[in-house]
Amino acid sequence: MNRRKFVAGVLSTPFVLSTRAFAQAPVFIGDMHTHSFFAESKYHFRPLAKAMASGNASLIAWSLVGDLLWFDVKTYKEKSKPAPGETFGWFQRELNRIKGHIAEQGLSTVRTSKDVDLALQGKPHVLLSVEGASFIENDAGRVKSAHDAGIRQIQLVHYTSNSLGDIQTSPGQHKGLSEVGKRVVTECNRLGVLVDLAHCSEATTKDALAVSKVPMVWSHGSVTKAKSPATEGPVWRRRQLSLDLAKEIASKGGVVGLWALAPDVGRTVEGYAGRMLELAEWLGEDHVAFGTDINGLGLYATMKEFGEYKAIIEHWRRKGVPETRIAKLAIGNYARVLKAAMDART
Repeated sequence: MNRRKFVAGVLSTPFVLSTRAFAQAPVFIGDMHTHSFFAESKYHFRPLAKAMASGNASLIAWSLVGDLLWFDVKTYKEKSKPAPGETFGWFQRELNRIKGHIAEQGLSTVRTSKDVDLALQGKPHVLLSVEGASFIENDAGRVKSAHDAGIRQIQLVHYTSNSLGDIQTSPGQHKGLSEVGKRVVTECNRLGVLVDLAHCSEATTKDALAVSKVPMVWSHGSVTKAKSPATEGPVWRRRQLSLDLAKEIASKGGVVGLWALAPDVGRTVEGYAGRMLELAEWLGEDHVAFGTDINGLGLYATMKEFGEYKAIIEHWRRKGVPETRIAKLAIGNYARVLKAAMDART
């Protein structure tokens, strides 16, 4: 090798190394729907800071299950009716436990758009969310109480009937979104709380889309090309979102999250990663995000820990998925819709 070639090679080396380093820069993760249960449950991700770091997770929605005490976790059917005030009491107690652990871990919660921006830069943040707004009872004013307590994402319904609207897995009683439910959506818009449509019946979803002035999410589930989800059979099939309705959510700027339920998406993270890409083809790469439901799927979970996010990112990179698309699916889309809801506060 002559001197000129040697010098050229030496000079080019830093550029090659910096290009490789840039290509493999860490991808931060946002997940629209996760759980961590207390008591004797083995389904938790405590200590949270260590769990988040294992997967470069910086924007995690920790979802408090608002109706947990009133449905059978094996059949997903309502087992009892709460007495007046019980759901609000449960919501307050469980939220205090969640906030206590977050504080112990020295983590920040998402309260404003600036917090979302910090999460995009890699600083770990937890978004306080509630799955099934049974705590509302008949008082839409409790949205403000929840907001004051730090809640920034409210899923209207879950597995038990409530005053807001109808669910996917039981016969309807409101014929869609109730008047209380409409006031709740409007109040969420006013306060900058992201509305989550997961578990809503088709009629409830359509009503919410008509009422809301800002984009919303379907935090977790999957999408079917069937005209409408199954009305019988496994619960997970009844929980699917029709492609037409998913497109309506996307057309309003919303985002659909994919859960990691093995009977639906397969038993490997590679299969899950493939379904995410398929969903992005159906809805557009700006309208799909993680909604894994980690710790909420029990023995049927494809993903059991946050560290598995890294395997998904690596799989996408091996497949040659553009870094811009990876960033959108990994965190960007969730961050965008969350900021849109927060910034619309009046």
